[in-house]
Amino acid sequence: MHSSPLLQDLPGPATSRQYDRSGWRTFFTALGALAAALLLALYSRVAAENAQVWLAGLTALAALGIAGWVAATLVPALARRTPLGWLSVRMDYRVTREGVIYIGGVLVLALAALNTGNNLLFLILASLLAGILISGLLSHLVLSGVELRLDLPEHIFAGQPVRALAELTNRKRRLPSFSLRLCSALPKSRREKPLAGQILGQPVYFPYLAAGQASQQSVELQFPRRGVYRQETLGLRTRFPFGFVEKTRRVNSSLEAVVYPAIEPTEETCENWALVSGELESYMRGRGHDLYSIRAYQTSDSARHVDWKASAKRNALQVREFTREDERRVLLVLDPFTPPKAAAPASDQAFERGVSLCASLAWHFYEMDSVLGFRTEGYETSVAPAGEVIYDILRRLAVAAPLPAEPGRSFLSELADSSQLFKIILTRQPRGSIPTRLWSSGYILFLES
Repeated sequence: MHSSPLLQDLPGPATSRQYDRSGWRTFFTALGALAAALLLALYSRVAAENAQVWLAGLTALAALGIAGWVAATLVPALARRTPLGWLSVRMDYRVTREGVIYIGGVLVLALAALNTGNNLLFLILASLLAGILISGLLSHLVLSGVELRLDLPEHIFAGQPVRALAELTNRKRRLPSFSLRLCSALPKSRREKPLAGQILGQPVYFPYLAAGQASQQSVELQFPRRGVYRQETLGLRTRFPFGFVEKTRRVNSSLEAVVYPAIEPTEETCENWALVSGELESYMRGRGHDLYSIRAYQTSDSARHVDWKASAKRNALQVREFTREDERRVLLVLDPFTPPKAAAPASDQAFERGVSLCASLAWHFYEMDSVLGFRTEGYETSVAPAGEVIYDILRRLAVAAPLPAEPGRSFLSELADSSQLFKIILTRQPRGSIPTRLWSSGYILFLES
């Protein structure tokens, strides 16, 4: 499982929780200086009314000087001691239908109170406005001090549902949080659809989060296509307590999921595998039961493999070689280059078929415990047991893209020089462009047909 911490309320340094004598001394000094400046300003006004022009000017200048001194020296010192992390918190607000009705009622009541001057209406109006303020304060407390975490499976295949784990942790010591939704996209209206390419498609609801506790929810995710999915924005959303305003705390996320191509069932690949298996087995020799070839006897050969009938015909010792059944060594090759005359939409569909078929064949060899290698433009794995390279192959296929043909260069011609392994080549090139040497050392699947 990938685990990705996405949101964290960062606590201040340990010294900020302790009693800061110097900071409090600076704070009270600033208050005293501003109080003195206010008194001097008031005295300046009184002196001006009594026609004491010089005294009024001096006291006014003194008040301005004290205020400037506070702004230049004491305010920066206080600002350096103040944690400003809350300034980076971004909130989105959306008035709900209930909130619109509530605000409309408040406006009607305000007009009635102003027209009639009834004290009872003013009291009710003040209570309704206080409800809006309390709603904003409580929703802010609910969203603050909460960490979120999203764990994704390590391996994800397109079209297959997977289970992810969403976790919220309340770092507040005494205050719980209520009615939280972990959401992905942040639509500005109800009709707006979530953004494409997001990991978390549906909101995850947490009804209650106790103080100092964590809560987990299992989420079912499904990715329709292969590729890299990135979660650029997550949010904590709540309508608590009255539902008048939907407040969302936005969080920048670096969560990323690599989705492998869809693996077709074995029945769908059997047709291709049936064509390949005979040539693969006959291409390799080893210890098996099916005859591979008859050759001249060598001193290292066992006497039990001598073919006496063939030896009598040729008047020399001949031995039998058999196909290897305990190990298959295969090199999967995906040709990403587009034929020059191929139509773009059809070519893209053929390429996607090729990527899916290549992933299915790689998985098939993995289940057979074969020795497997993979090659495409700009990438090549070592030839090793399939269990060691299968996920490297699938990860590369997840981000594979078609490439335009390069004049004067043939990707398949470069493969003809490596004849040690049996090659399964998936290509969109026309049949007449395939090098002759590849036909004798591999099997070619034409994706356009």
